[in-house]
Amino acid sequence: MRFQDGTPFNAQAVAWNITRDLKAACSCNPGTAWPPLSSEGITTPDDHTVVLHFTRPYAATINVLAGTSANRIASPTAVRKMGEEQFRLKPVGAGPFEVVRNLVSSELVLERYDDYWQKGHPFLDRLVFKSIGSDQAAYQALLAGQAQAVEGLTNPPLVQEASGNERLTVTQQDSVNPLNIQLNTAVAPFNDKRAREAIYYATDTRAIATRLFHNMYPVTQSFTGPGGLFYTPKVPGYRTYDLAKAKALVKELGELKVDLMTGSTYSLRQTVEVLQSQWAKAGIQATIHTYELAPLIQEFEGNWQAAVQTGGGWEPEVGNGLRFRYYSKGPYSGIHDPKLDKMISQAAADLDTDSRAKRYAQIAKYISDQAYSPFLVAAAPATAVVPGVYGPGLTSKIPSDVQQAFWPDVWIAQEAR
Repeated sequence: MRFQDGTPFNAQAVAWNITRDLKAACSCNPGTAWPPLSSEGITTPDDHTVVLHFTRPYAATINVLAGTSANRIASPTAVRKMGEEQFRLKPVGAGPFEVVRNLVSSELVLERYDDYWQKGHPFLDRLVFKSIGSDQAAYQALLAGQAQAVEGLTNPPLVQEASGNERLTVTQQDSVNPLNIQLNTAVAPFNDKRAREAIYYATDTRAIATRLFHNMYPVTQSFTGPGGLFYTPKVPGYRTYDLAKAKALVKELGELKVDLMTGSTYSLRQTVEVLQSQWAKAGIQATIHTYELAPLIQEFEGNWQAAVQTGGGWEPEVGNGLRFRYYSKGPYSGIHDPKLDKMISQAAADLDTDSRAKRYAQIAKYISDQAYSPFLVAAAPATAVVPGVYGPGLTSKIPSDVQQAFWPDVWIAQEAR
């Protein structure tokens, strides 16, 4: 097997890539989840074997490999020859498509790679990905014939409208990362447990699920969703909506003012507006701040107070998972609790699946008991395609952590060409 530049795809190339990934500053760096490597590091006993030598057991290794940058293997020769900046624009791998044009944040054009290792694949000759500013604009492009598939629809009314369109096939994925309210326990007011409890009691999650999301998604009380491992929708002792208790806590505190931030998508903006209204009934004054992704990341580096985000992953160690949001050294964590850190590390190291499940249920209860982070609904994106387009992730459900179609297996029926 070879890369598209003709150089060997072997264990040495994989090891080189993993080493490169571990040095990266990106939050997708697998080292943010993996335990440290031992002095042996990464070894390649032969051309088809890569061995990672960790300092402790790590049950999530395979899942983390699949869900982080460690799964994206680049040609080492091409990276060295082109340099990092140029390589980002026209990467060279061993995949089914070649990059022919890349307009950053606008358009990506791929063409079939004829020497792909899996004969007969990919089915498509050309793929064009376009970045469109909103769900509504993407949907209109689909209806106008300017697109054949739209991924990542999160606007519930629009998803329902598309589902009622006989000319479209809509597939609702199962969530792995439910909406949550992250609270920064390192700063006021949420360094006081009473303030955190008030947020729990003032949040009417059932009303959000019904009125905002039209009961499309299940309510959950933990960091897991129905599309992932260790799903725990109910947590013993979880604080549910109780306006009287919320008012009593606010009165005890004297006042409760909150800066609440979130991203710019429709569902996030709608959610924080509903929360602002609900909390006001308990005497909680919330000021809303919405950001695009880059400035939102910057806000997490400061003294933020509360944020509505998605927290979870198909595997708790992957993506927006448990460690990412709730570990003391997590990229966007608001919790700094050595006991929770230990629980997270022990769960990740447990090689017995049933035992791991029990540990994650205990973690969900501990987060609840400490009132660290209320959870809302397990919302998930949908895809919509025109007639004749078929493929995993577009017209069928896939493991949700992948968050994209398996493009080598996507095909277009003759009538749609």
